Amino acid sequence: MTRPIFFLLLFTTLTIFGQKALIQEDKIYHTIDVFVANPSAENLQNLTATEKEFYKSPKPKSKNELLALVVLNCNIAFYQTQFGQTNQAISSYEKAWQLYQKNKLKDYDIIEYCLKPLGNLYTILGDYDNAENTIKQYYFIANAEKNQSQKIAAILNLSNVYQSSGKSVLAIELLEKTIKTEQLSNAQKGILLNNLGANYIISSHATSINSDEYRKAQNAFEMSKKLLEKEKSQSETLSNVYRNLVSIYSQQQNFERANSYFEKARKLFLETNNKEPRKIAKLDYENALLLFEQKKYTEATVFISNVFKILIPNYSNKKNILPNQSSLYSETVLLDALDLQAAVFQKQNQPKKALEDYALSFHIEDLFANLLVYENSKIINQTRVRNRTEKCIAIYDFLYQKEKKSSYIESAFQLAERTKSGVLKNYLTQNKTISKSEKLHLEQLQNWSNAIIKEQQKGSLANISKINEAIKKQNSLMLSLKNIRIKNAYSVPENLNLTALFSKLEKDKAVIVYYFSGYEKVYSFTLENQQIKLNSFSNEAHSIARIWQFLDYFSDANTITNDIKGYNKKGKIAFDLLKLPKNTIHKNLIIIPDGILNFLPFEALITKETTTSNFAKMHYLLNDFQIAYNNSATFYLNTKPFSTEQQTVLGIFPVFEKTAYELAFSKDEMQSIKNNFEGRFFENAAATFNNFKTNAPNYSILHLSTHASSGDIETPASIKFYDQEILYSELYNLKINPDLVVLSACETGIGKLYKSEGAMSIARGFQFAGAQNLLFSLWKVNDYTTSVFMDDFYKNIKNNPSYFEANANTKLNFLNNKSIPNAKKSPYYWSAFVYYGGIETKSNPINYIFYSIGFLILIGLFLVFNRNRK
Repeated sequence: MTRPIFFLLLFTTLTIFGQKALIQEDKIYHTIDVFVANPSAENLQNLTATEKEFYKSPKPKSKNELLALVVLNCNIAFYQTQFGQTNQAISSYEKAWQLYQKNKLKDYDIIEYCLKPLGNLYTILGDYDNAENTIKQYYFIANAEKNQSQKIAAILNLSNVYQSSGKSVLAIELLEKTIKTEQLSNAQKGILLNNLGANYIISSHATSINSDEYRKAQNAFEMSKKLLEKEKSQSETLSNVYRNLVSIYSQQQNFERANSYFEKARKLFLETNNKEPRKIAKLDYENALLLFEQKKYTEATVFISNVFKILIPNYSNKKNILPNQSSLYSETVLLDALDLQAAVFQKQNQPKKALEDYALSFHIEDLFANLLVYENSKIINQTRVRNRTEKCIAIYDFLYQKEKKSSYIESAFQLAERTKSGVLKNYLTQNKTISKSEKLHLEQLQNWSNAIIKEQQKGSLANISKINEAIKKQNSLMLSLKNIRIKNAYSVPENLNLTALFSKLEKDKAVIVYYFSGYEKVYSFTLENQQIKLNSFSNEAHSIARIWQFLDYFSDANTITNDIKGYNKKGKIAFDLLKLPKNTIHKNLIIIPDGILNFLPFEALITKETTTSNFAKMHYLLNDFQIAYNNSATFYLNTKPFSTEQQTVLGIFPVFEKTAYELAFSKDEMQSIKNNFEGRFFENAAATFNNFKTNAPNYSILHLSTHASSGDIETPASIKFYDQEILYSELYNLKINPDLVVLSACETGIGKLYKSEGAMSIARGFQFAGAQNLLFSLWKVNDYTTSVFMDDFYKNIKNNPSYFEANANTKLNFLNNKSIPNAKKSPYYWSAFVYYGGIETKSNPINYIFYSIGFLILIGLFLVFNRNRK
């Protein structure tokens, strides 16, 4: 590592003339020189000791001294990376960057020696939000300083983050634009083309090796190869190009060419000076993967063992190739090697050994999860966990079919449950236990995230400086939050208490149907009568198409009425595919959906096909069950009883009179609720977000009758108040604990979908805020029929059934209401609103005075009776 040239010359001059270094920064630089000459674990401790000694001195710290400390920490981080101490290296780089920013230091290449390696380490750990923020910060610096090489490096590294975090479309756009518009050297163009090819391969359009994206990828790699073969300084990057070509030819089953390119890649890599242990381990992993794809499982195991030897100190495979759990740490190459070895065990017909291996992988994922701060990175981590979970469920299913032990199905269910809304679970659990300081940090961090999103939504009008300042604030909060969390113990997700779950189901007279949507299959767990049953169906295109064909009927108000016969048929096909219960003594059904099933109105499924065109006479699942939904079995188990106090409503009715957004029947809806419940109701200009936020903690039912949007891939879900539009993530920090939230608006349950987490919708925003029970919509709802529905819903809950019963009763009443024409009884109108939450009936408040008086009367009667006897 380097240091400012001035200080290097100064120290050299002092040394030549035999003068004793008197200034503090020279002492620090001397320690660095000694370490760089002999980088060892012992000398690394000397660097740390020098830093501690520096801070012990009570003297004010000059900028030169602080800059020396920045250099010291960058050196510490560089060698911690070499020694495989990734987490420690990140902490050292973070400390250096914090010092540099806080004290507004200069005369040091902070991008090259701190921010670039820090961003890369975040990417390696899957901390993609921090990686993106760090890279954007040094892109901003490089752009301001007109440093073209650093700017291109930032674009390259940002594309790596997008690629790793599943945003390949963004990466492709960024790289294609850069290649077309920027002045690039051959080396820079070759490097960018290599990244572009890698993103083409993993893009959503790369459906097969014969797709346009694969052809584009191969062309990009070939162009990159031609450019980089002329650049002698780019041996390592050219090695990466060859490795990408290995992937292409391997998928084409052209192993002769794949092996040839891999040997070229290995030879080039070994000729470079950059032989970090991690990079050698990654090369050995790729070698193992290539052998695995050629069905050379024994040879693959040898290279996997090499990975463990390189990355794990004191690793020994004399008894067992698998390392000890206590020796593992957060490292993606280690994780990949373990997963590959599990696949080898499966191919060698050792399913139980594969499960043992996967358990180690899950342990590393838990270590990763404990390092992450941002929601997006946690969701991506969960997605990765989920892919492995699917493989484990398949193994447990295989073992159950072979040995008929119910414990296998229970283990499969427990693994599935760990992936269900894990980020939401963690957030709500954390909110109950963390300190006020940590909670404040999280709130402020979320506020800055929302500010960045809102500014970015302005597109070309966005203020880049404003975004960069927000990122700086966010980064500072994140580092501070990490320091708070260092004191916290490492946490592992606990298994669900199955005994308690079965007991609650028995008490609620309910059955759970629980879905897990994987890449190959959709698994369906049915929990009833102290048993778990496991079914599945293929997740191939023709199977999922049946679900989509049913869902397509809800795209607008006319599709069902124009094809009633088709709706009957497709509804029955979807019902049969989803393995729902037919003969059960229980009439309460809890659905825990997954994947696109989050958008499915199960009540409207057809259990028996008919030829009738009368919507009221069709055989819906609604006729057989009272249905509630939930995000996970844990949420169902932990639902709290409803409040015993008198119910009051906070109503938000912007109405938007005399605008294009006017909700003409919203006032009727408001009046209907007023007729049944006491409360406070804000309409038109008074229906502001601030009025809602201020009053929400004081009411048991929160009712919002307004417009909402599900957003799209880039735009988050949002809801309109009279004065402003609020993103779903802006609801996280609300201080609420209501019995029920009613979202009487369009698409409040729709948003960007993650298989592991569900839809990032307005409803999800309220769940993060603490709402357990919600009624929300799955598509664009009709203003008039919504007001009719809500009128009956509130009359139902006034009569004291549970909310989920009220929802079912309202739908049945809607179908049986003779004043509503047949066309308006289409499932499009009545099945839009789904209820998520608990299913207990509200208990009446206990009148303690009444019971006390009654008890005193009994005592009096007893005394009189006893006296008469005497």
